[in-house]
Amino acid sequence: MKTNHLSLTFSSKPENVLVARMLASSVGAQLDLPMNDLEELKVAISEAVSNAIIHAYSNTPDHTVAMDIHILNDVISVRVSDTGCGIEDIPQAMQASFSTDPERMGLGFVFMKSFMDTLDVTSEPGKGTTVLMTKNFQSNPRTSH
Repeated sequence: MKTNHLSLTFSSKPENVLVARMLASSVGAQLDLPMNDLEELKVAISEAVSNAIIHAYSNTPDHTVAMDIHILNDVISVRVSDTGCGIEDIPQAMQASFSTDPERMGLGFVFMKSFMDTLDVTSEPGKGTTVLMTKNFQSNPRTSH
C-alpha cells in the first residue's frame, strides 16, 4: 500500500506557483506517472494555487496559501486553501472565460475539472476558498503502469 501526506504553507507570491508544481512533480514521481498524467497534475495544482494568489489575494504577497497532498495507493487528493476574499458565486466562477481579472482567460477551474476526477470548491465571501481535487490514476484509461 502506497501512502504519503505532504503539507506546504507558503507566501502568496507568484513565484511559489513553481514550488507547488515541483511538489506535484515529486508526488507524480512517487507513483511513476506517465508524462501526460504528470503534466495534467501539475497544471491542476498550479491553477488552484494561481487562483489563490491572483484572485483571493489580488497578487499581494503578504498572505498564506496552504496545500495538502494525500496519496493512498493510486489516488491523489490535493487541497489548496486560502483566507482571501472568497467567491461570491461558485457556479459562475467555474464557467469558462469567467475571471475577476480582465487580463486572465478564466480557464483555471476548467483545467482543474478536466484533468482531475473530482473537483469540489467551497468558499465564503470574506473568509476564503478551499479547492479539493482528486485523481485515481489506476482507473485512468490513459495511464499505463
